Amino acid sequence: MRSRYSVRKFLPTPLSPSDIRGVLEDAQFAPSNCNTQPWTTHVVSGAARDALSKELLKAHDEERLSYDFTFDYADFGDGAYYERAQDHGATLYQALKIPRSDRAARNAHARANLEFHDAPHAAFLFMPVFGDGVRVAADIGMYAQNFLLSLTARGFGGIPQTMLGMYADTVREFLGVPEEHKLLFGISFGAADVTALANSFHMGRAPLEQSVVLHDTPGVLDEQ
Repeated sequence: MRSRYSVRKFLPTPLSPSDIRGVLEDAQFAPSNCNTQPWTTHVVSGAARDALSKELLKAHDEERLSYDFTFDYADFGDGAYYERAQDHGATLYQALKIPRSDRAARNAHARANLEFHDAPHAAFLFMPVFGDGVRVAADIGMYAQNFLLSLTARGFGGIPQTMLGMYADTVREFLGVPEEHKLLFGISFGAADVTALANSFHMGRAPLEQSVVLHDTPGVLDEQ
């Protein structure tokens, strides 16, 4: 868990079929509400991966966003959540040596998301919507964490990408996915390029005191 990080530059070498199957089998063991197992995962590789990337880039250039679920930095508010998001962006672009004023380089990095950061594979996580969808989305999150940890355990890497979910109609049409299946996000995966600047840093985490409230559980926050 502590060695996993979001890989933003991959080597082109594909994973073996047995490794991909192993990751998918590990992900399948995620818990879910009432054991509904509500995930449907589409994996693209090879020519399908390349063709979908082209469609995503075209949609991006034509500003054809199509969200199934909203995303807006303004929704984070003015407190810790927004500050962490701002720190994430600053840390990333400092590591990439891209100044705030270089809009072209920032746009190129954004487009790299739609090229799957050169990963040989990408998985798209679709979900039905029961009620308000929150419990289903939580199940998909646990599935995705299993997926990512299995990659790490096997010596590979991945990155969950909200941006891939911003072109849900494009992805659905390309993959032949029915409208009732909603795209939460995608995961690009493969072998990390450990020499790349984009993989030269890891994001920090907030101290426990900012996210944990203990009730009759003494001594936990005294430990270092």
